[in-house]
Amino acid sequence: MANRSKTVLTHRVFPETVSMLEDWTDVITNDADTSLPRDEIIKRCRDADAMMVFMPDSIDNDFLAQCPKLKIVACALKGYDNFDVEACTGRGVWVTIVDDLLTVPTAELAIGLLIGIARHVMTGDRDIRAGRFTAWRPTLYGMGLAGRTVGIVGMGRVGQAIAQRLQGFDATILYADYQALDPVTSASLHLKRAGFEELICRADYIVLATPLTSETLHMIDRSAIDMMKPGAILVNPGRGSVVDEMAVSDALADDQLAGYAADVFEFEDWARADRPQEIPQTLLAQPEKTLFTPHIGSAVTDIRKAIEAEAATSILEALRGDRPTGAVNDTP
Repeated sequence: MANRSKTVLTHRVFPETVSMLEDWTDVITNDADTSLPRDEIIKRCRDADAMMVFMPDSIDNDFLAQCPKLKIVACALKGYDNFDVEACTGRGVWVTIVDDLLTVPTAELAIGLLIGIARHVMTGDRDIRAGRFTAWRPTLYGMGLAGRTVGIVGMGRVGQAIAQRLQGFDATILYADYQALDPVTSASLHLKRAGFEELICRADYIVLATPLTSETLHMIDRSAIDMMKPGAILVNPGRGSVVDEMAVSDALADDQLAGYAADVFEFEDWARADRPQEIPQTLLAQPEKTLFTPHIGSAVTDIRKAIEAEAATSILEALRGDRPTGAVNDTP
């Protein structure tokens, strides 16, 4: 009998995902809620044919050199800059992503973060739990959406999904993107295109829906923040390093920004050689002006199951010798 292939899953997955794979390949799981150390992942993958990876993982040429049997790195995610696609291609390893399933839940969370920070939801919750609420008081006045201007930076799938979910709030919606939307889509979403600088100057709310590239790294720095309206609110559901977190911390402290809400953080962007090791303490020390969630943009149960299922399908296709679904490269 031919030896069965081996597949390593770097993080805990649903039982249905394991069941999809185990009839065709031996599956090595991580049943903890925490990430494995890199050395442990390499140890498990030395004789592996496939692996399913997640946001905290990083694959480079050194990793691949120690795992010579790998045929596929199946990313259960959309943004793949933590994975060296060129190195994988050079070694004949497929890299696949799940391109669209994260869009809707990420957009939903973006709206929740926006309203939550603008209306002081967490501060109010803390006050109630601390026994500071006895009756209505003239406090925690925030900013609504009606009559305000929302600027969305990046009008790909996530940006469009955010714009769609803002319909009905009676807000003006601007967007900045190097590529204009087609007129029909733009009209249906009641969008107005603006340059980046015009958008950040005009918007009361700025929502970041752009991928992380060399061009977007720290696009929100202190100089950009200083062009914003005093009291603007910044929301980042996309990639942490699009924002200079220290600049945001300083701008909150001096009231240039009224609030910052984020689901993503700079320290998560493993491909950056200079990435910070933690969220700045000065940012965490401003709870009344910040609202943070632990990268839960796609953390909706049925969506996560679908993401894992698509990544598992890609693995099975690659192990059969077929071009896998979601491939972002071509192998020799």
